[in-house]
Amino acid sequence: MVQCNASHILVGSMAEAQELIERIRSGEDFEALARKHSLCPSGKDGGKLGWFGRGQMVPPFEKACLAAKEGEVVGPVKTQFGWHVIRVNGKK
Repeated sequence: MVQCNASHILVGSMAEAQELIERIRSGEDFEALARKHSLCPSGKDGGKLGWFGRGQMVPPFEKACLAAKEGEVVGPVKTQFGWHVIRVNGKK
């Protein structure tokens, strides 16, 4: 079974997620942005979610993680929780 290690930043709008993606891609620190902007409790830990397998995350989030390459930042991904900016830290 494929497992994914990911971090994310959860925000309330697609526009905010897109802005954060641009800032990350231009060199800003993912963890610092997660601590400052994420609505998820994981934000205080830089957005780290750790390892998870199929069925442990909501389907749109899981699908984006499994489709991304290691080290890639993807999004915005919409779930019932809001808009996610996701970084895949590892796969095994």
